[in-house]
Amino acid sequence: MSAASAGPRAVLFDAAGTLIAPREPVGRTYARVARGFGARAGAQALGDAFASAHAAAPVMAFPQVPASEIDVLEREWWRDVVRSTFRAAGIRLNTTDFEVCFDELFQAFAQPQAWTERSGASRALTRLRERGCATGVVSNFDRRLHAILAGLGLEPLLDIVVLPSDARVEKPDPTIFALALERLGIRADEAAFVGDHREEDVLGARRAGLMAIDVATLATLHELPDRLAAAFPVATAKESAR
Repeated sequence: MSAASAGPRAVLFDAAGTLIAPREPVGRTYARVARGFGARAGAQALGDAFASAHAAAPVMAFPQVPASEIDVLEREWWRDVVRSTFRAAGIRLNTTDFEVCFDELFQAFAQPQAWTERSGASRALTRLRERGCATGVVSNFDRRLHAILAGLGLEPLLDIVVLPSDARVEKPDPTIFALALERLGIRADEAAFVGDHREEDVLGARRAGLMAIDVATLATLHELPDRLAAAFPVATAKESAR
């Protein structure tokens, strides 16, 4: 792509925290569900415990297992995160109650109504596609994401959705970005990535050769198409001069 081009040929997005967000804070959902089992903990404490447990969890990628087993393993992965969250927040449930509580939480976050699109998301995707730009998601979410995006009406605005279950690695591993680009038939220097996590999204995408934008630098995603049209040729020119 030349420096005179009007923007990237493809724009890829992180999902949770970038295109979509929980409709209510995670800690509030955990606290509400736990109360149904007689457990009392503050939403803030549970939110903090969840953030720590999620950050400390191992990679949710299973490179050596058949695809048919991934749904079960992803669910087990989340069970461990919820168990660690409850322990850190001082919640103790017997085995039966914990399993029912976990199932309720897992199913709750599988529902599209538990999520909302970030401001300007659908408008940004529509404008990018009107300009002939391919769009996609590269996320460390599990397979529930497909139904969530469909339920929010975002799936028709995306050409691809690539998850760890597809690439068998998580961001920031460049392999997951490369798989998305391969599926689109586009080079890394022709694409941009938008995300909210510095290491996984911004630095990960840059190491994979894509232009990267921190979504926090946008007041709304609706700004993105014009931002890319202005910035991408400059970035491409700098890269080609190296």
